[in-house]
Amino acid sequence: MNLDGLRVAITGGARDTGRLLAEAFGERGAQIFLSARDLAAAEDVAHAISQRGPGRADAFRCDLAVADSVRAFATALANRTTHLDVLINNGAAYIEGDDLGDSSDDKIESVMAAGGTGTVLLTKHLLPLLRASSRPDIVNMISACGEVGHRHSAAHPAFYAAKHAHAGLAEILSHRLRPEGIRVISLFPPDFVQDGPRHVNGDLTARSVIDCVLFAVGQPRDCFIREFHFEQVQRPHP
Repeated sequence: MNLDGLRVAITGGARDTGRLLAEAFGERGAQIFLSARDLAAAEDVAHAISQRGPGRADAFRCDLAVADSVRAFATALANRTTHLDVLINNGAAYIEGDDLGDSSDDKIESVMAAGGTGTVLLTKHLLPLLRASSRPDIVNMISACGEVGHRHSAAHPAFYAAKHAHAGLAEILSHRLRPEGIRVISLFPPDFVQDGPRHVNGDLTARSVIDCVLFAVGQPRDCFIREFHFEQVQRPHP
C-alpha cells in the first residue's frame, strides 16, 4: 500500500503499538507527526523512521492528561502543516486492578483525563486541519473494554470508564462528521500482545490490529468502515 505524502498524527507514538503504527505508515511513505509524554523517546522513534524512509517523522510532546499540553501539540501541528489526513487517537494510560481501591486517586484521574477529556480536546483542536484534507480519517484505538458487557480484561474500572468515554465520542462523531466526508474508524481489540505467532490459536498481535488500520485507511472514500470488533481467543485447556 502506497501512502506517499499522507499526513498522519499519532498519539502515544513512542512505544508499543503507537510506535509500530508510526513505523507502518512511515514505511509506506507517510509524513508522521508522532507525540508522546516523553519527548526524547518520541524523537528517537521519529529519527529512526526518517532514517529508514521512505516516509519521514517529526516528534512532539503531548500529555493527554494535561489540557494545556494537548492544546500546545495541536498548535504546533497547525504551525507545521496546512492539513491533516489521519488522526490516530492511540495514546492512553493503562492500569490494572479488580477493585476501585486498587489504584490511587491521582492515577485514576490521569487515566480518565487522558482517555476522556484529552482525547476529546485533541480531536476538537485538530478538526480544522482534518477538514482541510481531501481524505480525512479519525482512527480510534479504543479497546474491548469500551464494549458494553465486556468483562474479560484485568484492567482497572477507571480504564473501562475511560474507554467507554472514548467509544461514546467515536460513536457520535461517526454520525455527525459523516456528511462532511470525515471517516471515523474505531477498533475494539481485546488484550493483545505486541509480538507473537499469528495463528488461529494464538493471541491477537499488534501487527494484526495495525493491518486493520491500514486496510481501513486505504479504502476508497465511498467505504466507511465504522468499527472493528474482534473475537477473544479462549485457549484450549491442556
